[in-house]
Amino acid sequence: LLQVRFVRGHSYRFSQSGANFPVILTERYSEAMTLPDSFIQRQQLDASMADTFLEHLCLLDIDQEPITARNTSIICTIGPASRSVPKLQEMVKAGMNIARLNFSHGSHEYHGETIKNIREAVETITSDPLYYRPVAIALDTKGPEIRTGLVKGEEVELEKGSHVRVVTAEGDKDKTDGKMIWVDYPSLPKVLKKGSTIYIDDGLIGLKVQGTGPDWVDTVVEAGGVLCSRKGVNLPGCDLIGLQAVSERDEADLRFGVAQGVDIVFASFIRSAQDVKDVRRVLGPHGRDIKVISKVESRQGVQNFEEILAESDGVMVARGDLGIEIPAEKVFIAQKMMIGRCNSAGKPVICATQMLESMVAHPRPTRAEGSDVANAVLDGADCVMLSGETAKGLFPVEAVAMMHSICREAEAAIFHQQLFEELRRLTPLSSDPTEVTAIGAVESSFKCCAGAIIVLTTSGRAAHLLSRYRPRCPIISITRSPQVARQSQLLRGVFPVLFHPLPAPVWADDVDNRVNFGMDIGKARGFFKSGDMVIVVTGWIPGSGHTNIMRAVSVP
Repeated sequence: LLQVRFVRGHSYRFSQSGANFPVILTERYSEAMTLPDSFIQRQQLDASMADTFLEHLCLLDIDQEPITARNTSIICTIGPASRSVPKLQEMVKAGMNIARLNFSHGSHEYHGETIKNIREAVETITSDPLYYRPVAIALDTKGPEIRTGLVKGEEVELEKGSHVRVVTAEGDKDKTDGKMIWVDYPSLPKVLKKGSTIYIDDGLIGLKVQGTGPDWVDTVVEAGGVLCSRKGVNLPGCDLIGLQAVSERDEADLRFGVAQGVDIVFASFIRSAQDVKDVRRVLGPHGRDIKVISKVESRQGVQNFEEILAESDGVMVARGDLGIEIPAEKVFIAQKMMIGRCNSAGKPVICATQMLESMVAHPRPTRAEGSDVANAVLDGADCVMLSGETAKGLFPVEAVAMMHSICREAEAAIFHQQLFEELRRLTPLSSDPTEVTAIGAVESSFKCCAGAIIVLTTSGRAAHLLSRYRPRCPIISITRSPQVARQSQLLRGVFPVLFHPLPAPVWADDVDNRVNFGMDIGKARGFFKSGDMVIVVTGWIPGSGHTNIMRAVSVP
């Protein structure tokens, strides 16, 4: 008995007793498949049919067109460079999915005006429901962070080797210059000792502690640079006593966010599950539907990652402060670990900080930055984030467009079949009809090379479960809830669609109306054409929690 494994794309010749039996296997499986001529989702199709990850890499082709629709969401920080309605409209058209408001800066009046501008920009882009793009609004808390005071003038240069006194007295908060720096942490002298290091502005400036006093710390500049107002301060290896997870200012900001109807909270400097509970307590019953995303940016947060993940709706890998709290060469390990655990748990994960940093001042990113964004997508991030690039940069719209292009190319290179198998293998056996239906729908989408999965959802949970198993095709999520549509932007591959008409008198007719609307959306956005297969996921009765029907349908 001879057992042989054939490898696609190779030729074989067998010989027995001097007789040759040629067996030529030159056609790839993808070419032999019976696909409609109109089939659109052909990006890196040969590579997607590989048997092994190495073979998948070998079959990637730079001449292949990228994925039709971008599955990874783009988060943009809104600041002075991008808060006008015309600029916001351009950014939405370029690909912005979530608008982030950084509450470390600005007043409530300032942010209230920005929220108004975001909503006006979204609503005025188009009145056509086929092309409506919901944009979520995220409030990023100041958190238990430490910042410098106001600099005399716009900036001050700190030269290496110079002596600088760091002070905490309230009366010095606006007197920062080349000889004195104020920080908003009164316990600073208590947590530092001689030889400790103070990092400022994401580690660009380093101060070595020489001595401490009641309300001051004497330092020498180890790494010099230009210091501007209100820059972040890191104290690696220090026990930050008296630094609450939710300060009085955070409480006021969170209550303001609830009143303004924000969709997401990015909770800064989360170090334990209790910190997340404190945020939820402040949000209260009126903010119970707001998604809480924990920003892990300290060694303690990494060490307590499992309990933080269990309590959170998702996680942000905030690499700026994390790269100071832990060695810079270990940040990629923390990033991959956190993204992997979030994927395994089925919770959204965001990769952030300095992704296209050079585009603050230049119209094109460095090659390394492009690879950084692509590798975050390949790691499994649901969202990638722009910070200074869109908040204060010279090219905010170009930064969004560039990130959009990189994500499309990276998504086409994902080995979806292997990823799905691994996610399914890691998932415990489930008796939940919705989850079982989601697994079956994603597997069926691979088997028939579906152009899309159309799901009808009330709470958004069915779309969330479909996203968890990372189908190759887009997920068109039809909902009547504007907040569910906006919050779905956190999920990889989900394209939220608002269905405005009132429910039809007959529920079956209402299902057909929504599915047909999803078909129209898919055609209008170029996800599929007539003759393609789509997977339709619905419930068996009205309401939330009853999704258990999956159908394979040919697009009319």
